[in-house]
Amino acid sequence: MSQKNIVHVVGTGTIGEPLIGLLCSFKNQLEIDEVSFSKKTASIYDRSKVNALKRKGASFAADESTIEAFRNIGITPEYTFEQALERASVVIDCTPVGNQNKAQVYENYLDNTRGFIAQGSEFGFGKMYARGINDHALSPEKDKFLQVVSCNTHNLSILLKTIGGVGQEKSYFDHGRFVCIRRANDISQDKSFIPAPVVNEHDDETFGTHHARDAHELFKTLGQDVQVFSSALKTNSQFMHTVWFHLKLKESQSLDQIVNRLDSNELVAMTNKKSSNTVFSFGRDHGHFGRILSQTVIVKDTLHVVGQDVYGWCFTPQDGNSLLSSVAAAVYFLYPQSYEEKINCLKPYFFQEI
Repeated sequence: MSQKNIVHVVGTGTIGEPLIGLLCSFKNQLEIDEVSFSKKTASIYDRSKVNALKRKGASFAADESTIEAFRNIGITPEYTFEQALERASVVIDCTPVGNQNKAQVYENYLDNTRGFIAQGSEFGFGKMYARGINDHALSPEKDKFLQVVSCNTHNLSILLKTIGGVGQEKSYFDHGRFVCIRRANDISQDKSFIPAPVVNEHDDETFGTHHARDAHELFKTLGQDVQVFSSALKTNSQFMHTVWFHLKLKESQSLDQIVNRLDSNELVAMTNKKSSNTVFSFGRDHGHFGRILSQTVIVKDTLHVVGQDVYGWCFTPQDGNSLLSSVAAAVYFLYPQSYEEKINCLKPYFFQEI
């Protein structure tokens, strides 16, 4: 491992590309010496993206077998993929094959690297993590692999924590139900058009879909056993996921109490907007690479409290919450005692009003 603090990002997709840019933009504040990244396939379609990330200050690495192919399309890698891994202090895998890479590649670099991070689809990669939810469960001695939970699981979890008090000194939470209405694809993707809403199966007999299962597993790292159930469907939108929620509390609450709790959490954004496109547009205009780094965007006028029952709608800010947790996890591996102070440099993109 290099003496420098180097973060290597594997993959340049929906999460990888903005993550590389975010790390480059705040490299000095986060005390990262170098950001490197790798991409598997040499494609003329992606040449502009790779070169743009290099201009932002990131070093590019490729498999030795593909270096000539990259050179042929006008991209010169600084390192081979193996060299990048040998130099890296932290590796963030942003591909859909993180578990496969762990078994076939990363296990060979355990002595070189302080930590490995994968994204929400890679269940079982390591301890689940979401910034602001289970930071106290992290252990520098025990945790070599972390899985940043999905963007919708971030949303569910911050609702459980902030409204229900799950994982707090006083928990009001009894059980919760969620419907995750997911965008069919990100605006960066071409191939996922659907002509009409498509519902997901309840493939988990206890939790419904992976969103509730992952939220349960996330709070399990804090010794909490949350009773949650989620359903999901896709709609033909590119803008934002939308979540309907019903939280059953153990005692009656007023609407003002719920709003005050949400207002007090810096990772919760509130909005009077009711459409995902207008919230998305705010992020495009004011976010970093268009990303809102808040964990959720609550539509304030939809909050409804009847005794112990809290209902409402919220938007999941693209993958901004996953980006925040990925940065936090990387800086945690580098500076476990001071990472929270360092990531405060990202606060301008925690919007409390949208």
